[in-house]
Amino acid sequence: MIARPIIGISMGDPFGNGPEISVKALNDKTLYDRCKPLIIGDKACMEYALAVSKKVNGIDLKLNVIKEPAEGKYEYGTIDLISLDIVKAEDIPNTLNEAEPKPFGVGACKLGGEASFQYVVYLIKLAMDNKVDATVTNAFAKEAINLAGHHYSGHTEVYADYTHTKKYAMMLAYKDLRVVHVSTHVSLREACDRVKKDRVLDCIHMANDAMKMLGIENPKIGVAGLNPHCGENGMFGREEIEEIQPAIDEALKEGINIPEKKPTPPDTVFSKALGGWYDVVVVMYHDQGHIPLKVKGFVYNKEEKHWEAVAGINMTLGLPIVRVSVDHGTGFGHAGNGHANELSLVNAIDCAIQFAKHRG
Repeated sequence: MIARPIIGISMGDPFGNGPEISVKALNDKTLYDRCKPLIIGDKACMEYALAVSKKVNGIDLKLNVIKEPAEGKYEYGTIDLISLDIVKAEDIPNTLNEAEPKPFGVGACKLGGEASFQYVVYLIKLAMDNKVDATVTNAFAKEAINLAGHHYSGHTEVYADYTHTKKYAMMLAYKDLRVVHVSTHVSLREACDRVKKDRVLDCIHMANDAMKMLGIENPKIGVAGLNPHCGENGMFGREEIEEIQPAIDEALKEGINIPEKKPTPPDTVFSKALGGWYDVVVVMYHDQGHIPLKVKGFVYNKEEKHWEAVAGINMTLGLPIVRVSVDHGTGFGHAGNGHANELSLVNAIDCAIQFAKHRG
């Protein structure tokens, strides 16, 4: 077992909240007892994030720029960074001299897309070359990477392409609520067409394997239906009868633990999951899984008008390497003022540590 795995962390969009979140997360001294965190990004962005974090949050850390993961100090107080030098200091709007640093206000742009895409590609290569033990990604903007000419719908698809993986799935988690998606970034119309027996069965397999890697010996798996009331025996749709139930039957024959032995209506499956009926739920499309996770993991204080928690994580299953991500966007409207919330990144790093140690 790896005592302190090297966790490579992509910085995210340089004009988003990733740099600040990275600084705040690596200000946790106990994190260095559990792993060796390494940022892949740009020196200018991290230097600015350090300056903002010192002024606004009182965080006083140093930067150690290296060329290879083996060169890192991995000591609290120093952030180890491999800098790709894509974004320069002159590219970053500077409001440090103002009483309260303001958000960048840049938004999705070609430079940010190119930089954030290259950080991820570099990180994947490090993992494939066994130079880091797991990878964690800060958010990039899908619009920005497409402006830069990289036509992917998200991190999941980038990882699948660059690791040559054919069967993969997205898993979201917030504490003990976990969901694995049959489809993600496609239209709702196309998502319905993607509910096929083989794909549902693949997702059940990946969900089962992931839970075992988390230390759950006999995982309990819930499988959501697609249609209201699971189709009411075909009245509202036949996907449950023709695709989902056959996948469940096959999984049951293999000894996989699906307590209800049939699809569960989507309007009750998450209440049951929160009640401990399942360790993970296989969901049929993007929002079916994302909405309950974000209702639980994203907490907004309406009186004080700020986010108290943005805490979920996103993991890609089926890859030859470990990939965990924050479960939020780039925060363009707030990036640059020191108010970003790091909890999701801390949780993602801890999950990556657990998976890295299991694989190691």
